[in-house]
Amino acid sequence: MSIQIITDSGADLPQSYIREHRIAFLPLVVHWNGQDYEDGVTIEPKQVYDTMRGGDVVRTAQPSPLAMKELFLPYAKENRPCLYIAFSSKLSGTYQTAMAVRSELLDEYPEFRLTIIDSKCASLGQGLAVMKAVELAERNTPYNLLCETIESYCRHMEHIFTVDNLDYLARGGRISKAAAAFGGLLNIKPLLHVEDGALVPLEKLRGRKKVLKRMVELMGERGDDLQKQTIGISHADDEETALELKRMIEETHGCTRFFLSDIGSAIGAHAGPGTIALFFLNKYIEI
Repeated sequence: MSIQIITDSGADLPQSYIREHRIAFLPLVVHWNGQDYEDGVTIEPKQVYDTMRGGDVVRTAQPSPLAMKELFLPYAKENRPCLYIAFSSKLSGTYQTAMAVRSELLDEYPEFRLTIIDSKCASLGQGLAVMKAVELAERNTPYNLLCETIESYCRHMEHIFTVDNLDYLARGGRISKAAAAFGGLLNIKPLLHVEDGALVPLEKLRGRKKVLKRMVELMGERGDDLQKQTIGISHADDEETALELKRMIEETHGCTRFFLSDIGSAIGAHAGPGTIALFFLNKYIEI
């Protein structure tokens, strides 16, 4: 690729995919048991979920400005055009820090082309956008067209997800404690989505099966040309439910292309074990 694609671990893409497609990768920081770990590099999601089930609090932080500069600098020196698809600015300060580092680098390397997109996405919502960017870059799509397409792709990405326990999201400040309060009563399961990059409670239903059924229904109401899309499903240590959701979507909407992955440690530390998330476009973009 002449264009270098960059992302962070908020995209929840497997390291095997990152390596295969030579994506430049920024791990978010996971703080647990008095130590800092690199999400997707030095800590695995299963470790985080097991410790959360035991009552431990796991915290996260954005990559440091120094880590960002060290990643960007070689491309600035060789004047290689880059596109960084960043974790939603409503969920992390990563995008804002990257913009500050970009400004600093442009003082030194004014010809450096580094476009940073605030994806307003998380997990495979961001990950699918990265995958589309890789596909376009490998087809030698012109830089400006590639960046414009991915910007649009992110804006049309739907996130529908459910968590086992909203207390994890409230603890990390991702939603209010008041919004979390309805989650624990009478086997009520929350359904959430993303609006302008922020997590927003959508509905509450009784029982996991009803939640999954409603996720599939919402997909039909919001999706566009679903059979042409790659559908993303990510899960927090619950592959069985992720596969059940995939089967329901295949039967209901006739989709055949899926990408399933684990929810990484950084997002999982806030969403908690048992989270199931679904991603698709509300406007199919073909290029």
